[in-house]
Amino acid sequence: MPWIALSQLTCLLAASDFAPLKLSIGHRLFFTVWLTMLSLGALGIELARWKLLDNFSGGLPDTDTRFLDSLGTSLQARYQVHQDWSFLPADAAQRKAWLSDAYAHSLETAALFQAKSDAAGVVHRLGLVDRQGNYLAGVLANPMTVALVSPDRIAHPLIVDGERIGSLVVAQPQNPDDALAVAFLIDQQNHLLFVGMAGLLLSAMIAALFAAHLRRPIARLAAGARQLEQARFDTRIDLRRNDELGELASAFNHLATRLEDAERARRQWIAETSHELRTPLAVLRAQVESLQDRVRAVTPESLALMERQVRSLGKLVDDLYELARADIGQTAYDMAPHDAWLLMREVFDDFADRFHAAGLGAEIGEAPAHSLVICDADRLRQVAANLFENSARYTAAGGHVVLAGTASADEVRMTIDDSAPGIPGSSLDRLGERFFRMDASRSRASGGSGLGLALGRQILAAHGGRLEFAPSPLGGLRATIILKLHGA
Repeated sequence: MPWIALSQLTCLLAASDFAPLKLSIGHRLFFTVWLTMLSLGALGIELARWKLLDNFSGGLPDTDTRFLDSLGTSLQARYQVHQDWSFLPADAAQRKAWLSDAYAHSLETAALFQAKSDAAGVVHRLGLVDRQGNYLAGVLANPMTVALVSPDRIAHPLIVDGERIGSLVVAQPQNPDDALAVAFLIDQQNHLLFVGMAGLLLSAMIAALFAAHLRRPIARLAAGARQLEQARFDTRIDLRRNDELGELASAFNHLATRLEDAERARRQWIAETSHELRTPLAVLRAQVESLQDRVRAVTPESLALMERQVRSLGKLVDDLYELARADIGQTAYDMAPHDAWLLMREVFDDFADRFHAAGLGAEIGEAPAHSLVICDADRLRQVAANLFENSARYTAAGGHVVLAGTASADEVRMTIDDSAPGIPGSSLDRLGERFFRMDASRSRASGGSGLGLALGRQILAAHGGRLEFAPSPLGGLRATIILKLHGA
């Protein structure tokens, strides 16, 4: 069936992996929509054919045969007189009506008046052709009508002197009850052809508009992707749509924003890393040059200064290395059940002398009811040591550092509170960013590199926990380590 073939072709064109056609998505959409419309039209034609094919008659009724015999006898006689078809009207429009008049005249001549009303339907389905099948008069079903209603084109031969001079052709429906319907279709077939062509053009326009409606945003997304490929991360796609393409454009813009942020962070990372490395290297170079020029003598103090710079440089490189490994997921963790509160207390006790030297009071508050977690003990100690070091470094002399803990149904929270000075709210949100320090002009010797808190957050994230910062009730900073309890 034609509509089944069109449907199969539609599916074939819609398939994105049909490589031999090498069609763009715009062309695929156009042909898919257009062929879908044609399939629906073909399905309608098939339904009409199915209706008109019902009750197959198998040939002309006897009455129609008698009509054709009468008309054929008249035409054969006139042809024999003129020896050709020159007696037909020259105008094509007149030829159509002429055969109908000749048919009526033949009926009168043959005294078939009682059947004249039955013959009216045959007149509108009757045409005259020459021996080669060329049209001469009357009406003939064109290919579109044949495809639509599938009538039988029954030829009634005309014979003169034993030679075939032409035929009377009747479009006979396979269901006799549809004779008038077929006659109407043949009479209006030119108009129907125009309507069919207009329908094809209209469906093609609709398909083209629909394909363009979908293709334009896809083309913009593709152009945007090429711009991202060229590192133009400020590219954005402005699509005000509520469909999947709108969601795709929104996702594209989010991706571009993330890439832009990542590129900005990468550049900042490179700039700040080079800045952090420059300070200890500059100090070392100055010391080495002064020793080479004999400006300064080699003393234990000068060697100690150089050794401190080397340690500082080594610590910075180690932090950068750990952060880089954490970024790509290569940090190894020895995970096992441990008492997190006990580990925190051990590190806190180790910092007793450090707090005393800084003029700070160290206190241990309430312990959590439960604190067994799955963790890497050394990594958790590393996070705790960095937080205690920050408290010892930044808390004003005479202040306090307090360690406390609480537990809920599924997590343990261990807080480190210190006293003044506090941290402005604008800076509080940035704690944990790489190289972020409260005072950007502060040197590494007094303020650190700003990598410790970032590394701490990476470590806790790998444990399924988190590190949060908030103002402390003591007037300084509260750092909270949150871990999931074992078995929760």
